[in-house]
Amino acid sequence: MVEARPPRPFAPFEWMIAGRYLRTRRREGFVSVIAGFSFLGIMLGVATLIVVLSVMNGFRKELLEKIVGINGHIFIAPIDRPLTDYAEVASRVSAVPGVRRAIPMVEGQAFASSQSGGSGVLARGVRGEDMLRIPAIAGNLRQGTLENFDSSGGVAIGRRLAEALALQAGDTITLVTPRGASTPFGTAPRIKGYPVVAVFEIGMSEFDATFAYLPLSEAQSYFNREGDVNVIEVFLENADRVDEARLAIEEAARRPVLLTDWRQRNRTFFAALEVERNVMFLILTLIVLVAALNIISGLIMLVKDKSSDIAILRTMGATSGAIMRVFLITGASIGVVGTLAGFGLGLALALNVDSIRTFLSSLTSTDLFPAELYFLSRLPAEVNATEVLIVLGMAIVLSLLATLYPSWRAARLDPVEALRYG
Repeated sequence: MVEARPPRPFAPFEWMIAGRYLRTRRREGFVSVIAGFSFLGIMLGVATLIVVLSVMNGFRKELLEKIVGINGHIFIAPIDRPLTDYAEVASRVSAVPGVRRAIPMVEGQAFASSQSGGSGVLARGVRGEDMLRIPAIAGNLRQGTLENFDSSGGVAIGRRLAEALALQAGDTITLVTPRGASTPFGTAPRIKGYPVVAVFEIGMSEFDATFAYLPLSEAQSYFNREGDVNVIEVFLENADRVDEARLAIEEAARRPVLLTDWRQRNRTFFAALEVERNVMFLILTLIVLVAALNIISGLIMLVKDKSSDIAILRTMGATSGAIMRVFLITGASIGVVGTLAGFGLGLALALNVDSIRTFLSSLTSTDLFPAELYFLSRLPAEVNATEVLIVLGMAIVLSLLATLYPSWRAARLDPVEALRYG
């Protein structure tokens, strides 16, 4: 006589019973409602996490590209003596491996005005050939041209500044600075009108509303910096390799210089973004955790309701391990299916978040993402595969952990007591 072997773990009959427990019956309606809410909670929690993390990643990437793309990665400032040899220094630094370009620049605060109003601006003097090498500007012209910029004697301004002053290419903008010519009575303000030769749109409202570019020679004359510049901005091939390039750039300068980089200038800003991102992740994780707790309550009620079934299965030869696995499969199915559904929903929302924002804005006749507040003209999103896998893994692990205690209680149920009081 051959002994009957116990069925292997996760045998077909365990899946069959778990599937029957997941189906709705009128008598078990309340248990099914709890299971449904658990499923919805996990789905919405996972979807929200994916969308929020993607938007935060896109927001950081866009801001980094805009800020670094227009301002450079490393900034060379003079020490001891003015930077009158800027052309030679820029040429030597441009030849350093990993450096894309080095742009000498004169910067100064000014007040821009027209017949329609006025606004504070950051006036920057740049050589004509360098203007064409800044893709954030040269590649985003909305009006006018940058050809013959040095000889034009004009100004290139951002779109939002042009709108605020009601200016177009060909109009005249007046720049006022308090640091003008020196007279016996002190320093007189300098007021000068310039033709608007180009209007650009970087896509970051702060820059489009404040930047005005002049030819370098004109800016040197306007800000009383004949023959020198404030800074040389260095653009690298890879913004994250600042530390590797600093020493080589310092050696290539061949003069005392002070080097700063984009991380130092924007440390507080990007640190705040990182803190906000981490806090949002923790808060939204609580949604998944609450949904997992709902799985516990639903399974405990299911175990209570199915105590007679469990006793009958035990008397028919089912082991306590088999009973435990039945309820593990029941609870885990809710978590896994909810996680996969949340993954699909979150991915669909993240990839179309700006279209959804545009639709909701038109539907409600309100601007849900004002560029003046969030700096960007569109709502960005970038799905990070590693982060998505972390979210999915976290949701599945929480769901599996939530099933352990109810499954253990089901396996420990005494069949005699269950049949007596069931």
